[in-house]
Amino acid sequence: MTAPAPLKSAIRPGLAPGVRLSFDKARDCWVVLAPERVLVPDETALEILQRCNGSRPVDEIVDELASVYNADRGEIAQDVEDMVSDLIAKRILVG
Repeated sequence: MTAPAPLKSAIRPGLAPGVRLSFDKARDCWVVLAPERVLVPDETALEILQRCNGSRPVDEIVDELASVYNADRGEIAQDVEDMVSDLIAKRILVG
C-alpha cells in the first residue's frame, strides 16, 4: 500500500455521501455512521470532524484549532492533514 498524496491545504473536506456524524444516545457519544461501519472518534478527531463541513478549507480548520487550543500551528496542521488524508482514503470524507 502506498502513502496517500500530500493534502492540499485549500481542499474543503466534508462527509462523503451516505456518511453522517451524529450523537448516539445509546452509546452516549458521537459516532460516524458510514455504510456498514460505525466509527467512534476520539476527542481530537471529533473536533476536526465537526469542522469538516465541505465549505471550510483545511487551512481555516487548522487556524481555528490552533487558536482555540493555543497550540503550535505546525503540529495541529500535521494532525489535521494526516487524519483528513486517512479518512479520504477510507471514503469517510471527500475533498
